[in-house]
Amino acid sequence: MAAAVSSAPFLALGPSCRDPRAPPRRRNRGPRNRKKGWKRWAGPEARLGREIGDFLEDVGLQQRATGGLIAEQPDEGLFFVDTGNDEKDRKQNKGREKPLRVDLILQPDSKVPAPKDILAHQIPNARKEKRRQEFWEKKAEKGILPRCERRLQARLRRGAIPKEKKPLEKGRSDPERSFYDIWAAENPLERALEGQDEWFLQQTKKRRVKRPARLGMKPSDAPAVEVIAPGGSYNPTFEDHQALLLRAHEVELRKKKEEDKVEKQLRIPSGTELPTEESLLLEQCQGLIPESDDDEDEEPEPTPTEPDAIRITAPRREKKTEQQRRREKEARELATRQRLARLARCRRQELFRLRALRLQVSQWEAELRRRRQARLAKRRAKDALPRRLGSLRYEDPALDVQLSDELADSLRTLKPEGSVLRDRFKSFQRRNLIEPRQRAKFKRRYRVKYVEKRAFREVTL
Repeated sequence: MAAAVSSAPFLALGPSCRDPRAPPRRRNRGPRNRKKGWKRWAGPEARLGREIGDFLEDVGLQQRATGGLIAEQPDEGLFFVDTGNDEKDRKQNKGREKPLRVDLILQPDSKVPAPKDILAHQIPNARKEKRRQEFWEKKAEKGILPRCERRLQARLRRGAIPKEKKPLEKGRSDPERSFYDIWAAENPLERALEGQDEWFLQQTKKRRVKRPARLGMKPSDAPAVEVIAPGGSYNPTFEDHQALLLRAHEVELRKKKEEDKVEKQLRIPSGTELPTEESLLLEQCQGLIPESDDDEDEEPEPTPTEPDAIRITAPRREKKTEQQRRREKEARELATRQRLARLARCRRQELFRLRALRLQVSQWEAELRRRRQARLAKRRAKDALPRRLGSLRYEDPALDVQLSDELADSLRTLKPEGSVLRDRFKSFQRRNLIEPRQRAKFKRRYRVKYVEKRAFREVTL
């Protein structure tokens, strides 16, 4: 018994000690998909993770630079033998010539295609169109086609019947004819109709329709392409660049002024007493609480009786005598004679003012011409402005301006500003060719529910 005890290993009795004969237990390191578990992740697993990250970064670099892995590229795509003979090298490289330096600079650096823009591929009423297409697919299985498809097939069947070819008319389908103006007074299309009755040509629709003059009018006098200010060039002068900055500053000040105006209208005036709960309750209870009976105790004022009323009578006019009427008539006749004599004297005096009157007439005509020119200039300026074609108003695009510290030293380092497509789109709106519009908004009928999976849990910093 003693020998058995002595051969056994020493067993510690401490609470933190364990039996060395027991199998090693696994240490709880915690979750590794969170950042707080990264510090505990050390050892060969950490090195393996770093190696995987370096490998993926190297693969991404190769895809951006060469469009794929270099190990998978053929030898002809990576190397070529330079023998010193240009003709031999050209034949060996299958006629490929060395590209110029400027062409290499303009080529894109990344071989990875750009990510797909999902919003650019959205189609309005796509769900409705999809249901409609599925409906007609089910109908097509039963042999039922839409009306437009039936008419198209009938027209194709009618056109399948061979027809006798007519000889080519001189001036219409002659391939040897020269170019001509279809709107000119004389053209080959009108020669076949010469000498025929006008009424017959009008009723048979063979006479060319007279083009109305309004079709030649432009909807706006604004130029199709506007030249930007001199300060917007890549190497502007100091004065031109400062003028462009001042223009952009005025635009921002105008926007800030409009925002301040709206805030001022919505702001509560200073000194205004804000409503409290008591005042709101009192306002809501108006008419519900009976008023005090103090007014009932007051006695009504006595109304005046008929004997005390005051009677007002109009003054009585006396009848005029014959002498008064005769004198008034003579006075009116004398005033009329004096007025006519004064007008005749003024007309005689006007003969001596012909030179001054001629000068006044010329000044008056000059003023009329000036007003007419001002009205025409105002009308032309109004025609050049965009009109209200829809529910939205036209808004000028933002100015493409760079600050003084953003100006490039050379054309190579110049950063592009604006977009040609957006500039053309705004030009169509400014010239009244299309109405101002906005991108269609797609609204979901249901609320999107986001579920965070454990395998792709977001890392919290």
